[in-house]
This record gives sequence, C-alpha cells and structure tokens, in this order.
Amino acid sequence: MRKEDAGMIVVTGGAGFIGSAFVWKLNSEGIEDIVVVDRLGTSDKWKNLVNRRFVEYIHKDDFLKMIYADQVPFTVRAIVHMGACSSTTEKDADYLWTNNYLYSCRLADWAIRNGIRFLYASSAATYGDGSLGFSDDDETTALLRPINMYGYSKQVFDLWALKRGADQHMAGLKFFNVFGPNEYHKGDMTSVVFKAFHQIRATGKVRLFKSYRPEYPDGGQMRDFVYVKDCAEAMWWLLNHREANGIFNLGSGKARTWNDLMAAVFRSMDRHPAIDYIDMPPGLDEQYQYFTEAKTERLAGTGCPVPSTSLEDAVQDYVANHLAQRDPHLGMCCAIQ
Repeated sequence: MRKEDAGMIVVTGGAGFIGSAFVWKLNSEGIEDIVVVDRLGTSDKWKNLVNRRFVEYIHKDDFLKMIYADQVPFTVRAIVHMGACSSTTEKDADYLWTNNYLYSCRLADWAIRNGIRFLYASSAATYGDGSLGFSDDDETTALLRPINMYGYSKQVFDLWALKRGADQHMAGLKFFNVFGPNEYHKGDMTSVVFKAFHQIRATGKVRLFKSYRPEYPDGGQMRDFVYVKDCAEAMWWLLNHREANGIFNLGSGKARTWNDLMAAVFRSMDRHPAIDYIDMPPGLDEQYQYFTEAKTERLAGTGCPVPSTSLEDAVQDYVANHLAQRDPHLGMCCAIQ
C-alpha cells in the first residue's frame, strides 16, 4: 500500500445526498476505512447510512474542534467535503457564510498544511444568470456574480481556493443539476425527478413552472441534469489522482429541457405525459436560471471520466431500481442496472 493510500477517508456531509452516494461508491470498491462527518438533526438522512459501512460517525461541530486543535485522533488519507447547506432559497446569509465558507476554509487549510487530498463541492449556482457562460477556467471563475446567497457562499470559497492554492492536492467540483437515490431527506430541494414520480403516481400528472421568457416555451427551460452515480465515479477517480487539481465542472455537458426530463419519467413509469404549467412563486423569477450547461473539457483533459449516462437511462435506473422499490436507498450494488 502506498503511504498516501493509508488512513481514513473523511466524508463530510456523508449522510447527505452526494456524500452518502460517495460512501456507497467507496464501499463498492471494498473501502470501509471511512469517517462520516455530518449533522443528522431531525431529518431522515440517517437512513442513507443504514446500508453503508464505515468506521465512525462524528458530528460536524466536533470534527471542526479537532481541526482547530490540530488533534484529529486518526490518520487521514483524504477529506471529501460535501457538507454544506445546499438550499438555494436559504435567506440566512450569516449561516451560509459560517457553514459553507468558513467551515470549508478551516478544513481545506488543515488539509493543505498536512499534505492531505481535499475534494470539495462547489456548485453551478456560482454561474448566476449564465451571462458569462459556463466555463470553469480560473479567469471566468474570478468574474462570476451569483444571484443567490447559496451560490455566493460557494463562489467565495472557490476564490479562496484559487488564492490559497487549488493546485495543492485540491479539487473543487461545480455540481450541476444532480439527481438520484439518497436525496429523499431534502424536502423542497429534492430533484424534479423525485417530485414528479410521486406527483404522477398520485395524480397521473406533473407540474412545471411556466416560462417568462419568449425564447423558452413552457417546460423548454434547459438544465444540465447529471446522475449522482456518475458523479460518484468522477469523485472516485479524482480521489485517486492527486495530480488532478483545480476547480472543475461536473455535469453531463448537454443541456436538456424540463419537458425532456418529464418525458423520461413518464416513460419509466409506463405512463403518457400529462403536464400542467404553473406560475412561479413570487421572487423566484428574479433568481431563476433558464439555461445551464457544463463545459466539461477541462475535467476530461485530466483523464477523469466525464458523466456519460444518458438522461433517459439515468431516469430509468432511478425510477425502476430505487423509487419504485420498498427501500429506495443505495444498496450494495454499484452498476447502473
């Protein structure tokens, strides 16, 4: 075993959506030397851990105390930092600044000082209204102007990472519209696939927001939808390639419409499409993204596998092998079925 392969892999947000999916990927590779860091609170995200194998769970506040004191009581191989408030509608700016920015700074600084691989979650929300495009080159990153506080909390850490040394065994990932199993605890922030499945099963129909721009028909707004299993594969590759450093987009690289997404959900449920277009809530139209599409050339240039599962295949897998099952959580199998 190489020296850098020894020790624990710390996954912050390890009970959350993407974090628990990555723990699932690690388990599928035979890795159990994992420390899950999170705050379980009163949500059901603890259920994401039931099928997982790991050494220890540590509350996020306790882990931060260990970092401050430089007294982490185990050898750390890598920190995979997926722990953050991911609500794009969160209004408490102080909370987002402390939880998403300052917490990340402390962990990253400790990892850099100790030569530890550090992967972290950024977000496509940093791109704001998309007027500057979706390139993940450092020059563009420095110019971005997010349109909500969540995106800004991610942006300021990206800028910190660039100044502190994003080339020092550090890789940031700008996740686009991730969907898939283990998102069930997220309430209003669950994916439209999850919401549509339950709407269709209950009523036979699904609701989408109307468009308020003439160039986009209702349901024609476009997103870069990416399956969480593909994200876990890319994260696994980056964990094992310390030379691949920087801030990268993680998306499919192909924008699709909400209507395309709904067609895939209806097809996976063997139903005919039936869509009602509804008004956006007041204020949402001011921060609504009509188009996102990851530029993936930079990530592909490292040799990392860029997400390639088609939207239709990903939705089919999610619906048939998870949402329609008694236990919809990720089990012990890795492959898309």
